[in-house]
Amino acid sequence: MLTEASGEHLLEVQSVPALANRAVEPTAPPGRFQTLAVAHATARKAVRSGVILGLVVGLYVLVQAFSYTSTYKTSAERAKLASTLTSGGLSPLVGPARQVQTVAGYTAWKCLMALTIIGAIWGLLTATKLLRGEEDSGRWELMLAGLTTRRRAALQAVLGLGAGWGALLAVASAITVAVGRASAISISAPSMLFFSLSVASSAAMFLGIGALTSQLAASRRQAAALAAAALGVSFALRMAGDSSPALGWLRWASPLGWVEELRPLTSPQPLALGLIAAFSLSLLAGSVYLAGVRDLAASVLPAKPGSRPRTALLSGPVGLAMRLTRATTLAWLVGIATMAWLLGSETKVAVKALQDSSSVQKALSRLSGTSGQAKVYLGLSFVIVALLISLLAIGHLTAARKEESSGRLDHLLVAPISRSVWLASRLLLACAVVTMAGVMAGVVAWLGTGHGHDGIGLSSMADGGLNTAPPAICLIGFGALAIGFVPRWTSLVLYGVLAWSFLVELVGGLGLTSHWLLDTSVLHHMRAAPALAPNWTSGVAMIAVALTAGALGIAAFGRRDLAGD
Repeated sequence: MLTEASGEHLLEVQSVPALANRAVEPTAPPGRFQTLAVAHATARKAVRSGVILGLVVGLYVLVQAFSYTSTYKTSAERAKLASTLTSGGLSPLVGPARQVQTVAGYTAWKCLMALTIIGAIWGLLTATKLLRGEEDSGRWELMLAGLTTRRRAALQAVLGLGAGWGALLAVASAITVAVGRASAISISAPSMLFFSLSVASSAAMFLGIGALTSQLAASRRQAAALAAAALGVSFALRMAGDSSPALGWLRWASPLGWVEELRPLTSPQPLALGLIAAFSLSLLAGSVYLAGVRDLAASVLPAKPGSRPRTALLSGPVGLAMRLTRATTLAWLVGIATMAWLLGSETKVAVKALQDSSSVQKALSRLSGTSGQAKVYLGLSFVIVALLISLLAIGHLTAARKEESSGRLDHLLVAPISRSVWLASRLLLACAVVTMAGVMAGVVAWLGTGHGHDGIGLSSMADGGLNTAPPAICLIGFGALAIGFVPRWTSLVLYGVLAWSFLVELVGGLGLTSHWLLDTSVLHHMRAAPALAPNWTSGVAMIAVALTAGALGIAAFGRRDLAGD
């Protein structure tokens, strides 16, 4: 049985570089960059995640803009849509609908708030991970043994975070400007650049909030919780400000409200940029100052008092994996449930809007002539849930890879636990979590519709949610292959497969690709349930591919040396 010392606490201890089965790598780039080791290490990780988020922003804008132009082709259809959205009561959730009878206005309304929240989550998680997380792991002790101080190291880390934010802005701007240049969209480059800056501004503010809470809190978990609480308060204030004209002043009390007040693509108001910049810079400056006045591994806020050791779930590798990933998994499940509820609650308004478009009616009749329009809307919208569940699966695989690369896995493998059992347990846990998330999403979406709308039953919605799990399980199999054969490329392989699948689905939806290319997308094999009955044969085939890939990955992992970053 694993004890507390050999379980959760022991996994936080740094591995000894002299282990025979691990190649020792330098902790900092050589030569004249030695004095900027913290900035280089932070930027390397922040830029990588910033590029991924930039791609997400750009692709999301592309999808929404082209969906609008292909769905609502006439001025009359767009005017009816604008009337529906203006009176639909969705302002507290996604912001007021301004000029939605235009491509620019609809794109701003559909994308701004969703991407702003995603950027804020990225900012707080990235900052707490690369500041307090690195300090908790003990790597900052090695950095501070060099030619730097705590304050200068924190300043370098802030510069590294800035590099990640710059990568996000650059990638998002490049894609959105290219989208705007399309003849069907026709949005000017300056407008698209301002839109990208507006979206990225929330990431900048919550990078600052995460950096500050990293100095205030005693652990990364506590720092992330404080930053998440700030995001929750900010969102609540913005919702209240958008719920009534009399409460509109509350938007100026919320960082998310400041982003909304920029009004990109409709009536730009760049005045709020000064407030956003001042807020972000003051938070980052405060974090650098606090880093210099406290001891390493100390905190401004008191740590939680000591408690008795808790050994729950430490009886084996599966239980240990559940314990180590429980906080992140819970956060993802809450996010997926929230998105599913929003999709369900928007069903009535969306169906009314879809009824105003003759081109949509023709497309829906081809998809399913017998299903109600609410089922069709939910079936098409569940691709978003499938995307989130796939990201949850990727998170579990990258967490498993992180245990190896950081050296924490070494302390388990010296116990009577084989490599194959450890990796198989992580894959099994990931499959169980994504399956549970899919069913939960279907049930929550059903609740969001008001316990059934237009003849939607609980069982059909549960099946529709379960239908999103096989693509994620297939990704888990590909992740096992990557861990087994190219461990340092695990994240790139997984995000690459998902991005390719999403892009192929997008292009295929526009009728611009062939059937054999569509088959390379894991999302393409998922039917639009509950509009159509799930294709369980295709789901079983994807699971079989995952089992084969997982077995090969486990076998390869058992025969190779452990690898660091």
